[in-house]
Amino acid sequence: MNSSKRNTLIALLVATFLTAIDTTVMSTATSTIVRDLGGSELISWVFSIYLLTTAVTTPIYGKLADLFGRKPVFLFGTSLFLLGSVLCGLSGSMTQLLVFRGLQGLGAGAVQPITLTIIGDIFTKEERAKLMGLFSVIWGVAGLVGPLVGGFFVDFVTWHWIFYINLPVGLVSILLVSRFFHEQIAKKKVYIDYGGAILFSLSIGLFLYTLLASGEGNVSMSGGSYLLLALSILLFVLFLRLEAKVQEPMLPLPLFKNRMIAFAQVVSFLQAIVLIGSSAYMPIWIQNVLGHSAMFAGFMMLPMSIGWPIAASLSGRMLLRTGYRRVTVIGMVLLLAGTLGLIMLTPQSPLWMIPILQIFLGAGFGFVSTALTIAVQSSVGWQQRGIATGSLQFVRTMGQTVGVALLGAWLNLYLPASQAAGLMGIFKWMMLTTAVGLVLSFFLPSHTEEVQPNQG
Repeated sequence: MNSSKRNTLIALLVATFLTAIDTTVMSTATSTIVRDLGGSELISWVFSIYLLTTAVTTPIYGKLADLFGRKPVFLFGTSLFLLGSVLCGLSGSMTQLLVFRGLQGLGAGAVQPITLTIIGDIFTKEERAKLMGLFSVIWGVAGLVGPLVGGFFVDFVTWHWIFYINLPVGLVSILLVSRFFHEQIAKKKVYIDYGGAILFSLSIGLFLYTLLASGEGNVSMSGGSYLLLALSILLFVLFLRLEAKVQEPMLPLPLFKNRMIAFAQVVSFLQAIVLIGSSAYMPIWIQNVLGHSAMFAGFMMLPMSIGWPIAASLSGRMLLRTGYRRVTVIGMVLLLAGTLGLIMLTPQSPLWMIPILQIFLGAGFGFVSTALTIAVQSSVGWQQRGIATGSLQFVRTMGQTVGVALLGAWLNLYLPASQAAGLMGIFKWMMLTTAVGLVLSFFLPSHTEEVQPNQG
């Protein structure tokens, strides 16, 4: 690996860590922020607004990267993320914080998909298979140290620094990419699908807002919510009609005629539902049903962060020999085993069951995520790799958003009578979702014709 590749890789690892830790670092600081700024009724939107703006912009950035190159889009997104971080630290009210968290999300929508796209450009499939394990380690480390970092700043400094710390870390990534990443972009007249971008943003934004707002405490949606949902569907239909006609569509519909991409998107969506279910509701089970502390719950969730990167490393090596389908199926079988164990949990179950199940779940996520990311990137050329990677990240975010809304609504059906019964029902839905994903994973092609990266 030459020095330019190595330094670019370091920059991408730093950027990945930056966005990965941003959510986990908030978990131990939110209560202090609310106490200082007020607006406790808006606490869930500290996370939701970031998720919403990230989801809406991810595929748009992917398309822009195909049109203008990865480097300018990455630098713009990272800079916007850092600007949002500084403004979050300066916030004097909860309303200001929410606005600036949304700005952070607008930048974060570029960082992760463009990072993976650059990896797809400058490294071969064999190299990417090894590197994906490294990126999974970064996510695992972020999940472990994020709450500790947040707690440290809250206890010994000030919560403002959970945002300010992003600045020096992000600047390192920007400087390294600016200096060492080079790409060759053919000069041509570029058509930007402004109409498609606007329709897509409005449609998905309204859809996610309706789900998130309705899932905060309402078991059933109001008439206004149904109206917004209908409007989002209408806008999405208009978006699809426009994309079929324009010269350079923001989301090329023929892309989804590719069997690998189509099934990878669906399996990733279902996997994301299971991921958010285990991440959001297992700690609630440990704390509220079993009566343990938040720190103990985090400790019990630790094996997932260990199993994921180990499985991702194994997955990268295995898919070169056995193909994408088999590795994905193995991952889904591990997820099914984990979720089957979850539905067997009762308040009287021994505690040792939980970390063992977390290992199964983490390993399953590691196998599936790595195999599908490399498969999608290998299915297209440079001109479509950005939007292909961005759309994959988009459906994962959509899966988590839809999952937390629907599973949260299910839990609300049982409150305040029996939270344990509601959580046990969530585990059953996670198991059924995994079973469907396992069946669909058998329809994935085993191999794709590798499109060589642009070494630039």
